[in-house]
Parts: sequence; C-alpha cells; structure tokens
Amino acid sequence: MPKAILYDATLCIACLECERGCAKQNKLPYDDAVSAEKLISAHKYTYIAVQPGEKYMRRSCMHCQDPTCVSACPVGALQKTKTGAVTYDESKCMGCRYCMLACPFGVPKYEWTKVLPGVRKCILCNDRVAAGLQTACAEACPTGATFFGERDDLLAEARKRIRESRGAYINHIYGENEVGGTTVLMLSSIPFEKFGLPRLGTQALPNLTGNIIEHIPDVATVGLALLGGIWWITNRRDIVAAAEKKEEE
Repeated sequence: MPKAILYDATLCIACLECERGCAKQNKLPYDDAVSAEKLISAHKYTYIAVQPGEKYMRRSCMHCQDPTCVSACPVGALQKTKTGAVTYDESKCMGCRYCMLACPFGVPKYEWTKVLPGVRKCILCNDRVAAGLQTACAEACPTGATFFGERDDLLAEARKRIRESRGAYINHIYGENEVGGTTVLMLSSIPFEKFGLPRLGTQALPNLTGNIIEHIPDVATVGLALLGGIWWITNRRDIVAAAEKKEEE
C-alpha cells in the first residue's frame, strides 16, 4: 500500500523544523538566508508559505500518483516507486528539463550554477521509507502538522477532521483527486489558491504529455541529421580551401 503525507495547515506554527529536517536529510545548506527563501529551488526542496493572519502552507513535491514528470522524461531518470515517491536518478539524466515543463506544480529545479548540473526535487525520503522510517520532515514536525502514514488511512483521517471540525477547514482535501491524486495531501482553513497552489482537474496528465513525448525521437532524428549536414558542409569547405591553397603553392 502506498505511503503518503498529510499536511494540516491549521496545526502548523511555522517553526521551520520541516525545512531544517529536509535540508539535513538531503545534505543541503540551511542558514538564515536559506530559511528566508520562500520558494522551491535546487537547494531547498520544501518551504513554508505564509499568508496574513498566521496562515501557513507547506510547499514541496506533491509526488503525483500518475506523475507527468515521469511520463515526460525520455530516459527514465524519474520513476514512481511502490512507496509513493517520485525518485530521481542523476546518472540517467541528460538535462533536457522536460520534467520542469511538464510538472503542473512547478517543482523540479535545475542546478543552473553548476558545471555538471542536474535536476533537484524532494524524493520523499525514499531510502528512509524503504527502511520502514517516516520522512525527515514528518519526524521533525513538533505539532503533527506533517503526518506520515498509509495514503488510505490519511485520507480517512482528513475526512474525519473536516467532518468534525465545525468549519475549521474548507471542505477540500488538496491532492485527493487533483491530477489523478497525489501522495501529499493537505488540509487548510483558507483556499489553497491563496498559497499559489493551482486549480487542477481530476484527470492524470501523462495522457496529454505522452502525445507530445512520443514524437521526440522523430524530432531528435531530424535534428541530428540537420546538425550532421551542417558539419559536412563546414568540413567540406575546409577541405576544399586546403586543397586550393596546396595547388597555389
């Protein structure tokens, strides 16, 4: 059974322990400057967004049930695991960045400043989860705002909280059905759009991207042929020039 995270924004106190735990787990830098960054980046996989009235929302990879980034990757660098995580294999990545364009949440980020760059994103602490542990962010959370468990159990818990809350939550579990469902589920007392989360349909998106990706081999073949032609013309010009110079001598 796939695992999941339930983030309850009403329990979040913006202590940023989830950010620190994530940074430590992934060997990322974390100081006052990084903690002040309110965006996902190649060196920050999660952050706490803030709205007036002490309203908070944790943003990170949603780990879609049927991930568009996985379907868009032509070399299999991104994979959906049985635990629910969407993982990344840098050794396979060719830097095409199709995953960045495909993700409806804008999560994968490129290491633009590195000589040998890769794509970076949360991988849901896949090694920890495979070893029977919870994610680092859930372990670090002191209030239970980030809770790790079985997806079905967390959905049941989320519905129970909404049902028994007497209006403390909006009646929406973000991630239950968006783009076919996600591994990260979220509850909030205010609309998710206020935190920049997109309004999305229930259809999984790989069917749409697949129609585009299947034409990539044809485009690549034409591109290589074109480049080969340019090389031949340029090389031929050099050969002719060298021959003419030799004749003049």
